[in-house]
Amino acid sequence: MESSVVRILNLHKTYRGASHPSVDGLSLHVSKGSFFGLLGPNGAGKTTTISILCGLRSYDSGQVMIHDLDVRHNMPKIKPLIGVVPQDIALYPELTIDENLRFFGGMYLLQPEVLNKRIEAYLNDFGLISHRKKKTGRLSGGMKRQVNLIAALLHRPSLLFLDEPTVGVDVHSRQVIIENLKSLHHNGMTVIYTSHDMKEAETLCTDVALMNHGHLICEGMPCGLMEQESVISLEDLFIKKTLP
Repeated sequence: MESSVVRILNLHKTYRGASHPSVDGLSLHVSKGSFFGLLGPNGAGKTTTISILCGLRSYDSGQVMIHDLDVRHNMPKIKPLIGVVPQDIALYPELTIDENLRFFGGMYLLQPEVLNKRIEAYLNDFGLISHRKKKTGRLSGGMKRQVNLIAALLHRPSLLFLDEPTVGVDVHSRQVIIENLKSLHHNGMTVIYTSHDMKEAETLCTDVALMNHGHLICEGMPCGLMEQESVISLEDLFIKKTLP
């Protein structure tokens, strides 16, 4: 049996003043080495769930474990094991690509020699070597998202969280991001990913969980779920399961 990197049991979260919970009794597990898609329409509870897993949001009740560590009590131990790529760009616009990556690498306490090699390798992988001295505020949206991803990879996490990593990017940048994500997964990284692009998710994900109104609607391998529901695409499954 594959080991679970993430285990969520009966998770509940209601924001102050909200009439309905954002996450309502969610239970799921993510196996080591999977590319796991957490999918659903706006307001389904995906980003809240990711934020809780990353220790950025508290929750009301339930259990959330990463590598068998409870996130409520063990975030200092968990943080070195995870990489987080938020939907919003988390870079300093007045710093160059190089300066941003050195800043974030410093936060992970990476030794200069190690950091230099990793920056060089990732800039090469993403085709950004010639842009390294540019201020990030002047980069295209696609390049910013690529640098955002590199910043989360510098400490070589075993678990990577991605919240809409290709939203609003150009075709070339999307392809660069997707190919690098495939490579990371092929080399053993566990990935948890949210997206509204069902074709992209069908291409990338080994497993998916479909959420709506804070509830888990279905979970499993995309091909198995599509066969079970007699649909020919993940997009058709999404529409069928989340219709009002």
